[in-house]
Amino acid sequence: METIVIDGNRLDPGAAEQVVFGGATAVPSPEALERVRRAQGLLARAVESDLPLYGVNTGLGKLSTVRIGRRDLGALQRNLVRSHAAGVGRPLPEEAVRGILLFRANSLLKGYSGVRPEVIELLLGMLNRGVYPVVPEQGSVGSSGDLVPLAHVALVLLGEGRAVYRGEELRGGEALRRAGLSPLEEFLPKEGLALLNGTAYMLSLCFMGYVLGWRALRAAFAAAAIAFQALRGRTEPLDPRIHDLRPHGGQREAAAIMRELLAGSELVDTYTGDVQDPYSLRCFPQIIGPVLEALWIAEGRLRVEMNSATDNPLVLPDGRVLSGGNFHGEILAFVAEWLAVALAELAASCERRLSLLLGAEDRGLPPFLARESGVNSGLMLLQYTAAALVAENRVLAHPAAVDSIPTSAGKEDHNSFGATAAWKLWRIAENAVRAVALELVACRWAAELAGPEGLSPATRPIYERLCELVPPPGDDAFLGDTIEEIVRVVRRGEITYGI
Repeated sequence: METIVIDGNRLDPGAAEQVVFGGATAVPSPEALERVRRAQGLLARAVESDLPLYGVNTGLGKLSTVRIGRRDLGALQRNLVRSHAAGVGRPLPEEAVRGILLFRANSLLKGYSGVRPEVIELLLGMLNRGVYPVVPEQGSVGSSGDLVPLAHVALVLLGEGRAVYRGEELRGGEALRRAGLSPLEEFLPKEGLALLNGTAYMLSLCFMGYVLGWRALRAAFAAAAIAFQALRGRTEPLDPRIHDLRPHGGQREAAAIMRELLAGSELVDTYTGDVQDPYSLRCFPQIIGPVLEALWIAEGRLRVEMNSATDNPLVLPDGRVLSGGNFHGEILAFVAEWLAVALAELAASCERRLSLLLGAEDRGLPPFLARESGVNSGLMLLQYTAAALVAENRVLAHPAAVDSIPTSAGKEDHNSFGATAAWKLWRIAENAVRAVALELVACRWAAELAGPEGLSPATRPIYERLCELVPPPGDDAFLGDTIEEIVRVVRRGEITYGI
């Protein structure tokens, strides 16, 4: 399995995808660990100066005016982790927790947080050996970092809390022991706060939505190209001269991809019943191009965030300790909302083409793609399920980022709710994957009924892969397991077109 070296500065989405989704190992660079050691020494000297340092020798939030004596500095860090672990809801999936561990470790490796190398090494040890803290979905308001969910992670470093190891939920200390790891005996000044006061929960869920969005989009290009052919669509709207006159990058790219996918098809441009196709075919570049651009924009923001110092205060190389607000999740809230709308539209476009495939008698396809309509309902109900997904996405696409509820007795008077936005994005992305999968099931039947020998060279291998997974058109039968398998292969990125 590939090993990814992280140093706090050069983690990119491709490498992060290998770790979060592919199970690759992440290890710290020696140079980064040395920076961490130096910063921890600088913080220790600042503590000795007895100057007030937020969250180090003061209370948290509204309690920042309360000074903490030296003998209680360790207790402060331990207590804030215990008290902040107040999340509720279902536990996050393994991928999301892997993202949290990776992104928090990489941020700390920048060397501005004042933690010991041992803290980061334990985070990465948990990641690489499969010790996944039980992190409830709900509790973060997206400012002061993801305090609540990250507290559930930090508890396990102390041997407390709960964690899953090899599929079994255990006490944190027992999970570490079985993995050959040892908990920290205590947190030194700021270490508890440094673990909590970051954006790793928001970032992990945003990243999951981003990766799943790309996988859904690539599969959607494949599905749309097969649907286009089964419906004998007109290729005139893909002419580059049209898109050069409205030269948005995503629109032009989407049109070019569809031209490549459809090249050599014997099915396109054979329907003569109308001079214009429905929008989900004719306007495909104009609908999907913006989805592509939203993913491009998100990539840049996520790349910056995963290589940022997001806790507070920060320890500079000259020894100064600065208090600020890099934990505020507004940028991630915006990224999540952009992607949520884009992926909701991606799913909606899939549902529309699916509906076309099921009602295209005038284009030579039987009603609902049934071999014998009436006694058989064919794939009628696939569109019902797709419509349910699209309806759910419309609700979830309502922005959370425009809301703010103050916390900590008003001291934290503007919260981003980026965690809520990221959670919504993740769910919308999962729904988009499912919507694409439903379209692909219909595409397999529609292509066979339309004449697969006429498919373009670029789409024939995709059709043949679908034939391995989806039974041919026939009498009604239970397709639930087939649909779930198509969902899995789309989610893993196996049905794709190279963009």
